[in-house]
Amino acid sequence: MKKEKKDKYHKIAGIVSGSIAEELGIEVGDMLVSINGKELLDVFDYNYLINDEELTVIVLKPSGEEWELEIEKEYNEDLGITFDEGGLMDNYRSCHNKCVFCFIDQMPKGMRETLYFKDDDARLSFLQGNYITLTNLSEKDMERIIFYKLSPINISVHTTNPELRCKMLHNRFAGESLSKLDRFKEAGLSLNGQIVLCKGYNDKAELDRTISDLSKYIPNMKSVSVVPVGLTKFRDGLAPLVPFTKEDANELIDQVENWQEKLLKQYGTRFIFASDEWYIKAGREMPPKENYEQYPQIENGVGMVRSLEDEVMEYLDTLKGDDREVHVSAATGVLAAPMVQRLVNQIKRVFPNFTCEVYTIINHFFGEQITVAGLLTGTDILDQLKDKELGQWLILPSALLKSDENILLDDMKLEDLEKSLQTPIRIVKSEGKCFVESMVGEITI
Repeated sequence: MKKEKKDKYHKIAGIVSGSIAEELGIEVGDMLVSINGKELLDVFDYNYLINDEELTVIVLKPSGEEWELEIEKEYNEDLGITFDEGGLMDNYRSCHNKCVFCFIDQMPKGMRETLYFKDDDARLSFLQGNYITLTNLSEKDMERIIFYKLSPINISVHTTNPELRCKMLHNRFAGESLSKLDRFKEAGLSLNGQIVLCKGYNDKAELDRTISDLSKYIPNMKSVSVVPVGLTKFRDGLAPLVPFTKEDANELIDQVENWQEKLLKQYGTRFIFASDEWYIKAGREMPPKENYEQYPQIENGVGMVRSLEDEVMEYLDTLKGDDREVHVSAATGVLAAPMVQRLVNQIKRVFPNFTCEVYTIINHFFGEQITVAGLLTGTDILDQLKDKELGQWLILPSALLKSDENILLDDMKLEDLEKSLQTPIRIVKSEGKCFVESMVGEITI
């Protein structure tokens, strides 16, 4: 059998116990060739084809033997097969842009290879919530997205000014690619947008233009976030960008909230949201919960502070508290440290013998302009905590870790950080009950 033919097959990475695949003798390492005579490009083809109640599945064994399996099953019943490539069943598509704000271009050399991969894959937008620029979509891609109704699609818009978008993405097709939004709207797909704001590029009047243009896609486009560009110290040879000031942040918030008021009256949604970082930089209170409209952009840092503070307070209100003596520590980035301290103070109100030292970790690795916890390294944490009083355990945010492993951004293992600090580490997610119990220990109500 020719190699180029085998390249279209998909290696089976796992079999679910008790599944149809296990009963039929399909095994890890087998290759899925086709379903009902059709080859598969990716997981979307697979999920579509297995919906039939009668299937003919061709599997190639490592020995070279080809099995033809006739399957009768319930509609929508899965076969119990999992695949490599993060379940996509295909290689991720890389980005062809050279954005002036690209964070990957601002990373130092010598880190693990996967950190330098720029994806711009619409399928990952649907599967993992990634944002895409639309410059990497072929006509076939568009047809498949519409056929499979992949929704929501998350779009990195940045600006709707075609010339400016070409300049910011350093791609001559970046301006015209936004016309694909019209086809998505016509197909009834749901969309979300993102604007990475760069001072002197797409802010002020250009931002007004972008918000106005994108509002025409309501209700298909559900929300748009505005986040400030992240600038590391590794910008030699890159476009000259400067950080936003406190005054800039206040102006941006006023601009966004003025648009929210207008759009709420016109469309019944605030639509455009400023990320938490703007409010923290401006020294302003976070908006109330209702202003975030079910938090559609929380993964983009919009409403994370409000959501966590509300959840912690709601959970504490259900507790009577006790006199347990707990002395722990917590470490986070510059952005989140004031919030963590506020929550620690609230926990102490319910548990009076609870003590927590909150340590703010400065990002020396990427530069002090990077203030989010998710970009802290094990090296910075270790260097800044090694001589500190850490108490019974140290609490770190889950954003520090790779999604599937206890490894930090600089490849330091969590267990090695624990050994170096000689202190147990607890990882906490941004959820109220989890946050409180990571601080004081298990609570029995």
